[in-house]
Amino acid sequence: MAIDFRRNDRPTVGVELELHLVDPETGELAPVASDILREMGAPFAPAEHPTAKHELFESTIEIITNICENPDAIHADLSATLDEVRRAAERRGCTLISAGTHPFGLAREQVVSPDPRYQELIETMQWPARRLLICGTHIHVGVRDGATAIAVINEIRRHLPLFLALSASSPFFEGEDSGLASARAKVFESLPTAGLPPMLTGWADFEMFMSTLLESECIASIREVWWDVRPHPNFGTVEFRMCDATQTLREATALAALAQALVRWCELRLVEGDLPDPPREWTVRENKWLAGRYGTEASLIVEHADTGHPERRPVAELVDELIEMLAPVVDELRTEPWMDEVRTILATGSGTARQRRLVEAGGTLPDVVRYLIRELAADAAIGG
Repeated sequence: MAIDFRRNDRPTVGVELELHLVDPETGELAPVASDILREMGAPFAPAEHPTAKHELFESTIEIITNICENPDAIHADLSATLDEVRRAAERRGCTLISAGTHPFGLAREQVVSPDPRYQELIETMQWPARRLLICGTHIHVGVRDGATAIAVINEIRRHLPLFLALSASSPFFEGEDSGLASARAKVFESLPTAGLPPMLTGWADFEMFMSTLLESECIASIREVWWDVRPHPNFGTVEFRMCDATQTLREATALAALAQALVRWCELRLVEGDLPDPPREWTVRENKWLAGRYGTEASLIVEHADTGHPERRPVAELVDELIEMLAPVVDELRTEPWMDEVRTILATGSGTARQRRLVEAGGTLPDVVRYLIRELAADAAIGG
């Protein structure tokens, strides 16, 4: 089965950010997404609002950007939609937080959104889908064709754990400290087509993989393959899906800037014929576990530059080296200020570290929700 890939001649960028709706006083989840989206969508009827969408549960909502040329446009686009959603939420006595999980909400108590595809997901996947009280950050970067997308994805797998560590914001799940930096990552991996992508040899290999799943009726659409990083043929992008929902828009934008630079770097190396050989699958898998367990405090497996022997290196060092490697592309894209924002995450700690600091200082989980409200409103890490 041939799958058409929409061509992108520029590394355009887009972001989808999933949010929790909460009561500002109690911190409880608020199942009012349909009411909010109905109000916001009224001017666009019979179509829906273009940049605010349903998610799986009525207590979650997704904001998305248009196709953007740079991270500045991403931040402006997200901010505008967030402000619109927040105003509609406040008219219903609630507000928003951004984090990979709600600290104490119970998945079994949530109302499923009315969209038929979510009802079908629950029916098909059962318990794994019913547990998906999680929110992520998805980043799209344009590439020129499907063959390029597969080659880029094979290289991105090496750096995937860094994005997970930087975005980690889900230490608590259903009222318990998971002991992980990203409980969301483990919850989402329970779906049969989620997690790390397989090593693919090229676009034809991807087409064969998808044909097998579609023709055997294991999936009804390519959209039902939820790898941590995947090609999106309709958009003509490589889609990063490994990140937790970051606690601020600036953090989401910084990761989008890093993703855009990395994809552009990969494309240039591919043209020059010096894109590195893909990383070993077992190393990436172990590194994803380490990043999900320890976040920005993790030490990941890398090969020694001279001997090729495996060694452990701190995430902070690896992120700094990645930014240094990408410097020429960052200069081309003029996104150096956003690389400083990535470094700020390392300095302040990821969302997970900030949430835990609050609890270690005596805060309760409702206090964590109120803290998350303040961070998203301030669009800045304010401690914990």
